[in-house]
Amino acid sequence: MSTLVARLREGLPAGAVLTDPGVTASYAHDMAGFCPAGTPAAVVLPRTVEQVRHVMRVATALRVPVVPQGARTGLSGAANAVDGCVVLSLVRMDRILDIDPVNRVAVVEPGVVNADLSRAVAARGLAYPPDPSSWEQCTIGGNIGTGSGGLCCVKYGVTAEYVLGLDVVLADGRLLSTGRRTAKGVAGYDLTRLFVGSEGTLGVVVRAVLALRPAPPPSLALGAEFPSTRAAGDAVCRIMAAGHTPALLELMDATTVKAVNRMTRMGLPESTRALLLAAFDTPDPAADLAAVAALCRDAGATEVVPAGDAAESELLLAARRAALPALEGVKGTTMIDDVCVPRDRLADLLEGVAAIAERHGLVIGVCAPAGDGNTHPTVCFDAADADEARRARESFDEIMALGLELGGTITGEHGVGLLKREWLARELGPVGLELQRSLRRVFDPLGILNPGKVF
Repeated sequence: MSTLVARLREGLPAGAVLTDPGVTASYAHDMAGFCPAGTPAAVVLPRTVEQVRHVMRVATALRVPVVPQGARTGLSGAANAVDGCVVLSLVRMDRILDIDPVNRVAVVEPGVVNADLSRAVAARGLAYPPDPSSWEQCTIGGNIGTGSGGLCCVKYGVTAEYVLGLDVVLADGRLLSTGRRTAKGVAGYDLTRLFVGSEGTLGVVVRAVLALRPAPPPSLALGAEFPSTRAAGDAVCRIMAAGHTPALLELMDATTVKAVNRMTRMGLPESTRALLLAAFDTPDPAADLAAVAALCRDAGATEVVPAGDAAESELLLAARRAALPALEGVKGTTMIDDVCVPRDRLADLLEGVAAIAERHGLVIGVCAPAGDGNTHPTVCFDAADADEARRARESFDEIMALGLELGGTITGEHGVGLLKREWLARELGPVGLELQRSLRRVFDPLGILNPGKVF
């Protein structure tokens, strides 16, 4: 270890290499449960591309594993340390290098916080649409690593659709530039898209060229109450089949609504079995909301309440953003799934999750970016109760199995990390798994980049 630390410090400024066990322990894991974390040999906090290259050259020379990290808000264990590794934290590389309104791109370092970028481009009349619920903490590098989504994916898409180009430090310290700054480009294999969602297993992203959009008008939202999750799922299908393009279409089940009320005192309707939130940022959002309100009533909504202005709309959206923290308060520990299914199987998944919760005697709340079929079944349990923890893990696995059975995927936006490795093999199949492993070996023949993650 002394050799490793000495070699690292040769190319890094004072204070960039942390070795105090009390400090390095705080970098050992992200926010996922049931994912083991090792003890890092050192934590490195570079500020420049050359410093990252130095770290990777040292790691390659000494055959030391490297775990890239962002803000550690991830939910799959992808940022968890392994014993003896170098944790490469990129949070100090936090500069917005360029905002180009003509070409509608931003060039940023990986440590830029998502919400900070959104505010910076908004000042130029532009928008960066991907907005994970943790957008005030999560970083662009982490968003790219996990291929994250957000509340507005139903209209604007996920992170992968906004990454035009990357600078990536490879395992041996070489610097690779992928992609473009142009509106079009099809030269060669799409290596940029390959890195998005690779969870730090192929290289370390040190710079990103991101597509921007013109800032949309202020959105208006509505809340619709339903007597069942089946009826709410039917409403989602009706809305999408009618050709509407909501900026947001989110669902919360009764368990989630009650949890949000307990935490925020918002006074959401606890009589509902499912609450559907829809928002439009079109030139005439009131007309779009009226059409969606009618579709919700046709699907069996017992109450439809449109917001009167942007402030009321933001209050509804704040309730959705509070869902996961509120569910964490139910029992103290949560396992958050992100199974995604075809929209027309959404109700089947929600009813299946309710049956799983009843069978295991657990509280499982569901909030869902329902417009794209994504769901976040959140298992609430007491980690100090061994039997309850066991049942929580079993229920989590049953939810993933259900998602695959319904033609879905085990992860819509959180990634695989440690949490879902065995399930990835089931989804990909043996041929797909072997090809992906072969690609990984091309980029990292020594296997030092985030070992043990994904597969």
